[in-house]
Formats: sequence, structure tokens, C-alpha cells
Amino acid sequence: MSGLTHLDGRGQARMVDVTGKAATYRTAEAAGEIRMAPATLAAVRSGAMEKGDVLAVARIAGIQAAKRCWDWIPLCHPLSLTGVGIGFVLSDDPCRIEVRASVRCTGPTGVEMEALTAVSAALLTIYDMCKAVQRDMTIGEIRLLRKTGGASGTFVRDDGEAET
Repeated sequence: MSGLTHLDGRGQARMVDVTGKAATYRTAEAAGEIRMAPATLAAVRSGAMEKGDVLAVARIAGIQAAKRCWDWIPLCHPLSLTGVGIGFVLSDDPCRIEVRASVRCTGPTGVEMEALTAVSAALLTIYDMCKAVQRDMTIGEIRLLRKTGGASGTFVRDDGEAET
């Protein structure tokens, strides 16, 4: 259990003490997708959803979630983020919306969870705004693409997806 930093010597959950860690520049990028019917995607593209601009609201949801990740995920540290970006790729084959989040800060711990939380919140928001026309959408493939900074250095997803 010594490799699991959120467990103490007795195996109990704990918040990792980052007091002595140097603040360094850290980034993380994550992605996920929501699959939907062509008619649902067309409604998102055209702005025809009754609840409004789906992607604008999902972008705000993703940014807010990244900023409040510590409220969502137990044991996460509250961080002073310096940047959050949310982007969308709409695809007809397969019919889906991909959400990508990038998060940056200078701090004592990484921002991977903030990027993953941003993607999750944006995807859930898309579902919420589209569920009146389609309830069987599928959310998935939420994954870390890249992270930089900190003692563990750089991680790049080995399938090349982080390069796109």
C-alpha cells in the first residue's frame, strides 16, 4: 500500500500533505465523448435545443467544475487555476460530441483531476440539455491525454491521441 498516496500507514484514507512541495507549472488535458443520434447532433449544431446553446452552457459547466473539483472529489486539494479551456469536436461518423479540457496552474500538486472533472461536467451538461429529445445517449471514454509538471514529469497517452 505504500505506493498509494491517499492511504496512510494503516491503510486509512488521508489527504496528501503537499506543504513541502515546490510550486511548479502544471498542465493536464483530458477528453471524453457523448454518443447520440444524428437528429440530436443536428439540433445541437443548429442551436435548436429548447434549453438553449448546448455547447456554450457545457463550456461554462466544464470551467466551473474544474474550478471546484475539490468539492466533487474527496481528498483533492483546492487549487488556484490559472487557465481552463473547453473545446468540442462534433463528428457524424460515429455520431458524437467529443469534449476536450485543458487546465493549467502553478502549484504544489497536479491538475489531472480538474481536467477529468471538467470533461465529466461538460458531458453531463450536454446530456441534461439534450435528454428531452434523446434519453439513450451514451457518455464514455473519459481519459487523461497528457499531463506536465511535478515530480513525476510528463505523461502523454501512448496511443498518440494527445498529439491531435
